[in-house]
Amino acid sequence: MAHLKDRRPQNVEGDFYVDSTCIDCDTCRWMAPQVFSRADGMSAVHHQPRGEERVVALQALLSCPTASIGTVEKPSDIRQAQRQLPLRIADSVYHCGYHSDKSYGAGSYFIQRPEGNVLVDSPRFTPPLVKQLEALGGVRYMYLTHCDDVADHAKFQAHFGCDRVLHQADISPATRSVEIQLSGDAPISLAEDLLILPVRGHTKGHTVLLYNNKFLFTGDHLAWSAQLEQLYAFRRYCWYSWTQQLESMRQLANYSFEWVLPGHGRRYHADPQTMQAQMQRCLDWMKSA
Repeated sequence: MAHLKDRRPQNVEGDFYVDSTCIDCDTCRWMAPQVFSRADGMSAVHHQPRGEERVVALQALLSCPTASIGTVEKPSDIRQAQRQLPLRIADSVYHCGYHSDKSYGAGSYFIQRPEGNVLVDSPRFTPPLVKQLEALGGVRYMYLTHCDDVADHAKFQAHFGCDRVLHQADISPATRSVEIQLSGDAPISLAEDLLILPVRGHTKGHTVLLYNNKFLFTGDHLAWSAQLEQLYAFRRYCWYSWTQQLESMRQLANYSFEWVLPGHGRRYHADPQTMQAQMQRCLDWMKSA
């Protein structure tokens, strides 16, 4: 819970504010860029929301993993923001919101599909989100890209009875009970429209999920950099092998997709040809990084 006494002086005057517990995860800045920006190494309010901006700002407040966003007055319209999470991105793909500090603020996603819904990585297990996921049909699979972003996986499994999916190389004592433990480096078809691609690098067992040959859920393997204005990988946060991550990226470039939906970093959407050009640019950058 944000505290007014810890309000950062970089915030403009008004109802919304960010306090000093901010971890600079960037969530609020890409969810509500018209309201939040970066100032002196943390987020701050640069514009007090008006009209529809307010609901978007409240969604960012709800999604902050450290509860570092607050309002001076108790928000009477918070339930309107809760009812709109998860937020639809495109087709049947949603951004869950409610990021967890246990996953370092990583984003998670929800795929609604007739054959069984998929929760991609773990948001916070919180009643408003659980209620909305129930209304969307529940969760059949909980796909976990890697060991960093598992957060409240056990609570979601206990509630929905879903099968969790994680590569064996990223299994820890906290995930030993995962129902589907992947192995090897070959692509794995979870269903006709769900292809799992092992991409060693950030961690030994990192995988990505390709849905309908259109949506690529990339965890910490690949993201859009607003600063570089290109797709990139996290060189400073490669915990296993940069060499193998580069090789994994080469293999990934052979696939066609239109969306990059990461856990950390910004999402990216382009036609397949532009995406291929961006993948090549990313590879060139990685070789020199």
